[in-house]
Amino acid sequence: MKNFQQKTVNQEPTRPQTETPKVTAYMVSDLITFTPDTKIKAVVESLLLNRITGAPVLNDKGEVVGLIDDKDCLQLIVGNVYYNRPGGDDTVANFMSNIMKSISIHDDIVQVANIFLSTKYKRLLVMDDNGKLAGQISRRDILRAVKDFSSHAW
Repeated sequence: MKNFQQKTVNQEPTRPQTETPKVTAYMVSDLITFTPDTKIKAVVESLLLNRITGAPVLNDKGEVVGLIDDKDCLQLIVGNVYYNRPGGDDTVANFMSNIMKSISIHDDIVQVANIFLSTKYKRLLVMDDNGKLAGQISRRDILRAVKDFSSHAW
């Protein structure tokens, strides 16, 4: 194709595009998980001890049935104060959310960043090709990618 000056356009060699890292490069695969019958007090202690804000909830077959996070656990204090309901013996099943989003191990971090930018999710479950939980990625994990990106252009 030639422009009005009769010079050939787009004849410069194109720089090969570097593939952006996959979600597996930044996800956490050694997850703390809970079951629906875990006591909510144990969840609070674990979240604090491990300095995390949430974790997947798995059934006996290892299938994801929900998420429990710090916001869910705040219901414990509200129940105690406003409703005079002791909640220390309650289980995860009473507090967990079943609203979650999962992604594939084949997704890249740009796709994940776009999901975080366009939704309210703070963490995404990463599933393998068999539909099993492979890990979790959070906004904080994507921040690590941002840091790497600014020091190395992909």
